[in-house]
Amino acid sequence: MAGLGSKIKHVVVLMLENRSFDNVLGRLYPNRADFNGLSGTESNPCHDPATGRLLAPVPVWNDPTLAPDAMTVPSPDPGERFDDINRQLFGLSGQPSAATPPPMTGFVDNYLRQYKPPTPGDYAASPYLARAAMHHYLPQQVPALSSLARAFAVSDQWHASAPNQTWPNRFFVHTGTARGYVNNSPAHFPYEMPTVFDRLQAKGLDWAIFFHDVPQALTLLRLQSHPDHFHRFDEFLRATEAGLLPAYSFIEPHYLGELGILLPNDQHPPHNVALGDQLIARVYNALRKNEAAWRQTLLIVTYDEHGGCYDHAPPPRAVSPDDYRDPSGFAFDRYGVRVPAVIASPYVEAESMLRAAPDGLPHQGPPYPFDHTSIIKTLRLCFDLGPKLTNRDDVAPDLDRALTLDQPTNLGPETIAALPYVPTAPILQDALTRPLNDMQAALHGLAGLLPAAGQDPVKHATTLPPPPDAPNTAGEALAEIKNGLARFFGTD
Repeated sequence: MAGLGSKIKHVVVLMLENRSFDNVLGRLYPNRADFNGLSGTESNPCHDPATGRLLAPVPVWNDPTLAPDAMTVPSPDPGERFDDINRQLFGLSGQPSAATPPPMTGFVDNYLRQYKPPTPGDYAASPYLARAAMHHYLPQQVPALSSLARAFAVSDQWHASAPNQTWPNRFFVHTGTARGYVNNSPAHFPYEMPTVFDRLQAKGLDWAIFFHDVPQALTLLRLQSHPDHFHRFDEFLRATEAGLLPAYSFIEPHYLGELGILLPNDQHPPHNVALGDQLIARVYNALRKNEAAWRQTLLIVTYDEHGGCYDHAPPPRAVSPDDYRDPSGFAFDRYGVRVPAVIASPYVEAESMLRAAPDGLPHQGPPYPFDHTSIIKTLRLCFDLGPKLTNRDDVAPDLDRALTLDQPTNLGPETIAALPYVPTAPILQDALTRPLNDMQAALHGLAGLLPAAGQDPVKHATTLPPPPDAPNTAGEALAEIKNGLARFFGTD
């Protein structure tokens, strides 16, 4: 069987936000023996936040309607920082054990404790309802992602690279390491890690980061020297139609939306999952329309981390990417929670189940499950980019094993469709006045510290002030982010 490089000329990655595997794909194949999804019997214990008293367990559940309230669960946003994730995996103590797998028993308890009552112990008015963290979606509620998974391959063994927040996990997909950082904030600019884009650049291969409102990838200092490789998402659609896709395309969603016009489509709770599903459909349909290029394309749709949404599968141990540690001594030697991952290409057989490790995870590897550094490993092999970036992408499984067809004969459906959700004016207005989530606040800080067009990013990084304080609402942040990007790209 021919290898990656002889089959694939274009790799496209769409990375969405903060959903676990069980949350959006756990019911994809309810009766398939080789699929590690939800049985419907899973639950989490629940302790009264005020008294500590053990209450009735909270089971997994689904609201089958398509109303906005059903499509935005969990709301409010769960905890997603390193300490939150440890409590979600190991229970209220949050104490990891090297000897036993995480019991996955703290999602409900951690969710309830996101509320900080004005009067100690007064949780009566809390908007954090125990069952929200245990909610999941049905295939008909995320039809584009589900259709893509069934038409090609789904992996039920793809983990976030570490039990960390968004920025560290997005660093892993670009650099193979989080360099000791477990949360988005406090920010530690400049982030100087070598990237897989550097390898592509050195090889003379084209690459592009397509974004909607603000590219999180600009946190990486080395990428700030390549503003010409950053393009709005509409440019991806045009390049695809014209057959001008680069070797590697990385797509970022709307994290904040657009002032009074569009809501975020990143699927970050409590953003409406239908909008992210629409983005998945737009990406696939654009690629599929140009059949000649599609025959040489590999599409990966995945999510940076689980965002506090329940998943039943314990993450296994991992290889430390390097010698960097966070202040607590964490060695990045544990994977994060499973996230959705769909792999599509005409070389992928329909209804494939993609695994790299034995059943019965977590085991003590090798072999290891897929994680975000599998993308780096795949790019290195596909485009002959040289040796490992870190110890993590060195041991990561690549996606050649998904390309089981000798010829690109599984073109897939001509189009896939998402639910036709259009937000109302009151919902759009409400989105502008909402407090920022942690990711949005961190992106605001990034935009305020970007160098001006023509300014040397390295020199600029030596005199960076602390990130500016985040405003109170998403609407205020959007306006300031636009100004920062206009200054960086020289479009103001």
